[in-house]
Amino acid sequence: MNDMTRFWRIPTPRPERPLRTAIARGFFGRCPACGRGKLFRSYLKVVGACKICGEDMTPQRADDAPAYLTLLIVAHGVGAGILMSDELWPHASALWVIAFWLAVTVIASLIILPRAKGAVIGQQWAMCMHGFGAEGDRT
Repeated sequence: MNDMTRFWRIPTPRPERPLRTAIARGFFGRCPACGRGKLFRSYLKVVGACKICGEDMTPQRADDAPAYLTLLIVAHGVGAGILMSDELWPHASALWVIAFWLAVTVIASLIILPRAKGAVIGQQWAMCMHGFGAEGDRT
C-alpha cells in the first residue's frame, strides 16, 4: 500500500453497541458484550476476559465513579429516612434510630457498589471508551 491509498481508505463502521443493554448487563454482573459471561471474579474484581465470548475487560477504568454513584444514591435515601424517622417512630430512642440507619447505610452500600461498577463498565464498553473500541474488536 503506498502513501496515497492510505488516505483514501474508508473506515469500516463500528458494530452497534446498545448503551441501555450494556449498562443493564453490567448492572447484573454480566459481560456487556454477550450478557452470558460473568463480569466479576469476586466482589469488585473484574475478570480479565469473558469466558464465553472472549471480550477483554482489562481496559475498564471504573475508578471512583461507582463509589460516587453509590454515595449519591445511599446518602439521598438514608438522609430522607433519617429526616422522616421522627414521624415514623415518634417514641424511639435516638440510639435505636442511629443503629438502624447505620445498618441500612452499610447494607445498601454493599448491595449497590458492585452493581454501580458493573453499570459503569457496561457504559464504557458501549461507548468504546478506554480501549474497548480498539481495532480488531470482536463485537
